[in-house]
Amino acid sequence: MSTTENPAAPPKLRPVDIAHHTHLTGVFAPQREEVDVHNLAVEGELPHDLSGEYLRNGPNPRFDPIGTYVYPIDGDGMVHRIAIRDGAVSYTNRFVRTPMVVAEEAAGRAIWGGVMDPYAPPAEEVGPELAGRLRDLPDINVVRHGGRLLAMAEAAQPYRLDPKDLSTLGPDTCGGAMPVGSTAHPKIDPETGEMVLFNYLFEPPYLTWAVIAADGSVVRTPTVVDGLDKPLMIHDMALTRRYIVLFLCPLVFDFVAVFRGGSVLDWRPQDGLRVALIPRDGGPVRWCDTDAFWVWHFANAFDTPDGRVTVDYAEWSFPSGFTGQEEPARGRMARAVINPETGAFDRTVVSDRDVEFPRIDDRRLAGEHRHAAAVGDSGGRDGVFDSLLFFDMAQGRETSWNAGALSVGEPIYMPGSENDYWGMIGTDRNDMTSWFVILPVDDPASGPLCRVRMPIRVPAGLHGAWLPD
Repeated sequence: MSTTENPAAPPKLRPVDIAHHTHLTGVFAPQREEVDVHNLAVEGELPHDLSGEYLRNGPNPRFDPIGTYVYPIDGDGMVHRIAIRDGAVSYTNRFVRTPMVVAEEAAGRAIWGGVMDPYAPPAEEVGPELAGRLRDLPDINVVRHGGRLLAMAEAAQPYRLDPKDLSTLGPDTCGGAMPVGSTAHPKIDPETGEMVLFNYLFEPPYLTWAVIAADGSVVRTPTVVDGLDKPLMIHDMALTRRYIVLFLCPLVFDFVAVFRGGSVLDWRPQDGLRVALIPRDGGPVRWCDTDAFWVWHFANAFDTPDGRVTVDYAEWSFPSGFTGQEEPARGRMARAVINPETGAFDRTVVSDRDVEFPRIDDRRLAGEHRHAAAVGDSGGRDGVFDSLLFFDMAQGRETSWNAGALSVGEPIYMPGSENDYWGMIGTDRNDMTSWFVILPVDDPASGPLCRVRMPIRVPAGLHGAWLPD
C-alpha cells in the first residue's frame, strides 16, 4: 500500500507523507525484512580476541505510519544482533512484537497513530483488551540483566526477549521494580551488579527510582523523589557509587495544550534546570539549580575524593523538534562538577563540536573513566552523523575519525581478551549498504580494523550493548 492510500485510517489520522519525512527516508527508512544470516563477509581483519554479541534497538514502524511520526520517540522496536564468535560473524533482526504490532500485522496496516496523537482505537476495531490503549513503544534501548533481555521504552514497561532467537516474550515488570515502567536508560553498577533505574510519570508523584539486584530480584521497589510539581521528560540518568544523577531539564508535558492544537511537550527555559543527586542509600535528595539546557544522554558520572560529583554528557541548547524553533539546536560535549553540600554547578566544555550518543567502557560505569566516544555531525544533515569523536579524559586529548559517506550510529566499547575496540553500525548514504565497523581503542583515528557487510540495510537507530560471552 502506498503512503497515500490507507482507507481504514481514522478520519483524523491521515497517512504520514513518508517520501518527504526526514526520519522515514534515506538511512532512517523502515526495514520490514527479518533475516538470520551467518558467515558475513568481512573486509579487513576481524579481531580474533572478540567473542560476544552486539545488540541494538531503534524505532522502525512495522507499517506506514498514520497521524504523526516524531523521531526518535515514535516507531515500533526492531532489535538487531551481530554475533562474533570463532572468527565468524552472523546477523539477526526481529521486530519487538507488542500486542499493537500483532494487531496491525493481522490487519495489514497501521491502526495506532504517533505519541503526539490523542487517539486510541475502539473495541470494534481492535477488540476489548486493546481498546483505548496507546501504542507500546519498546524501541529505544536493549539491556541484559539478571537473566533477562529487555527491549526498553521511553517511560513504560520493557518487553522481554528470548535471547536465543530474539522473539518477543511479553512485557516484564522485573519482579515488581517496574510496575508502571522504566525509562530506557537504567544503569548497571559493574561492582555490585545492581541495575538502578528511574521512571517519570504524568501525574503526581512524577518521579520514582528503583533497584534490581544482580540476580534479578528487587532490592528497592519504586521510591518517590519528592520536590517535583509538574511532569517532565527526563530521558537518561547517570550513576556514581553514591548517587543517582538526574538533570531535570524544563521540558514539560502539557496535555491541556494538545486539545487546543498545541504540542504535548513545552520547553520552558525560564524555569531553569534542576539537578537531583539521589543518594543510593535512601538519604535525602541533594538539589542544585542552574541555567536551562537540554540533555538526551550521559557518558558517565563518578564521585571525586573531595565529595563532589563529576558528570560527562552531551549538552544541547534546547531540545530540537519540541520547541517550534526553526534553527537547529547546538550540541557539545560537556563536563559538570557538582558540590552536593553547596549546590554549586561548575560546567566546562570538553568539545564544542556537535556530538551525541556519548559512551564509555561499561565496566567503568559509576567510576572514573579514561576513554569516551560520541558521534559527530560535520555536515548539518539533521541527525545524520558522519564522524566519530574520541576523548582521552586522562590526557585531555580529542581525536576523530571521518566516516565519509558512512552515516554512523552510537559507538559501543567492546573489550577483547587481548585488546579493546569501538564498534558501531553505519550505512553508506550513496548505496544504502550497511556495515559493522570495528576500530582500535588505542588509536581509533587510524580508522577501521575491519568492516562487516550487513546482509540488509540496517536503519539508523538508537541504543545498544555489547554482551560478552
